[in-house]
Amino acid sequence: MAIAPIRVVIAEDHALVREGTRRILEQHADIAVIGEAEDGARAVAIAVRLKPDVALLDIRMPGLNGVEATRQIRQQVPDTAVLILSAYDDDQYVRALLEAGASGYLLKTVHADELVDAVRRVHAGETVLHPAIARKVAQLLARKSPSQLDSVHLTAKELEVLSLVCRGLRNKEIARELAMSVRTVEGHLDAIFNRLGVRSRTEAAMHAASQGWFSEEPGAL
Repeated sequence: MAIAPIRVVIAEDHALVREGTRRILEQHADIAVIGEAEDGARAVAIAVRLKPDVALLDIRMPGLNGVEATRQIRQQVPDTAVLILSAYDDDQYVRALLEAGASGYLLKTVHADELVDAVRRVHAGETVLHPAIARKVAQLLARKSPSQLDSVHLTAKELEVLSLVCRGLRNKEIARELAMSVRTVEGHLDAIFNRLGVRSRTEAAMHAASQGWFSEEPGAL
């Protein structure tokens, strides 16, 4: 039995970029572009109507911007993963989009195969960050005080896992980095999600940021 393709909606105000992105994705049999939008409001409307697996959004669009569009899509169609594809990597965008529930954030400098891989990965429930974005998130990671540790009951190992999630590492890469099995990594992630009251890797990282566990550290990775 054939596996159903990943259903994607693209929101981008530049028609040439939108058409090029569609052509890249549709070269792959496991991906189908089912809708396009030239602004944020239409992106939300199409996502609510079509319920795609992945919404691929730009940040700066006429009317409703990508941040608010992401927030509304995640609220109204929670099963749709939002992947950002943008030319901008400003700190405020990174924080706002991940807090809004984006599952991935790529820059438009990525190659076609990286975009295709990212669509597949966010559809599979992973977090995907462009290396430049991952570094920005990692630079926000600060050491937690004992009182903060006590307040959420995260273990030292769980904090290590969380820090690697912030760097955009996959479960297999985290397992290799920490010399543990993938199943153990998954167990730590489940514990982190439960204790923080979140549902995803990005929510866990940005919840920590919103609680003041993160700060700008020039010397950080």
